[in-house]
Amino acid sequence: MQKSPLEVRRAFGVLFVGVAIAVGSASILSEISFEYKEPMLYYGIIWFGSFAITFGIILGKFRTILSSIKGRMKNSVQWPPAVKAINGLCWAAPFAAIGIVPHLYQYLILFGIGLGNTSTFFFMKKYSGLVNMEQIIVGAISLAAIPLAIMLDTSLISNQTTAVITSRIMIAVAYGAGGVFALVKK
Repeated sequence: MQKSPLEVRRAFGVLFVGVAIAVGSASILSEISFEYKEPMLYYGIIWFGSFAITFGIILGKFRTILSSIKGRMKNSVQWPPAVKAINGLCWAAPFAAIGIVPHLYQYLILFGIGLGNTSTFFFMKKYSGLVNMEQIIVGAISLAAIPLAIMLDTSLISNQTTAVITSRIMIAVAYGAGGVFALVKK
């Protein structure tokens, strides 16, 4: 059964708010773990646990969310192969570049999320006729956060740890803003 555009938008709103909560809480908890010099294993536990708990709660309460999300994602299956390849590269290339320049990972993550969401927005609009404003909000905020993170990382009053936590918090803000928009948009 085809879901209404409002149901799909709300499902993505819940998904995006979930990502924001998971990333925000994991960022704060991992920073606390870092300050207390806890073993590196704790980072994996914190990040995995934050996503598992958040999405366990969300999926437990909103069972229909997965079918709505799958329905929207199926729109990209009909895109021309070159467009799918470009969109995939927009998502994957910045993350793959982390292996080449790992010291820039906080910027590359923001760039990957920003570029991926932005390209998906434009391709969805052109090839599927869908205008998913929540996606362009996430993309725009993520891309706009890169200069802020660079400024914090290179300023005399800051350090890379601050830039990393700022990047993570900006990812949470970006997904939170997109999610809230999707939930309140009529």
